[in-house]
Amino acid sequence: MAVSYKKLWKILTERDMKKKDLCIAAGISHASMAKLGKNENVTTDVLVKICTALNCDIGDIMEITTDCN
Repeated sequence: MAVSYKKLWKILTERDMKKKDLCIAAGISHASMAKLGKNENVTTDVLVKICTALNCDIGDIMEITTDCN
């Protein structure tokens, strides 16, 4: 099983936001954003901050997928 943040990138595109804008709005570090970009695990605290900033649910920004490896 793996985590995918494709839904998050779609929301950012729809809202004309850059990753940098989300870092500022959510108060998360660039290191956390880099992990998200690589579909790596981040803390639930980071995910909650993103959901709060985007006014959405956790299922709106991520999904669990089958691991191809």
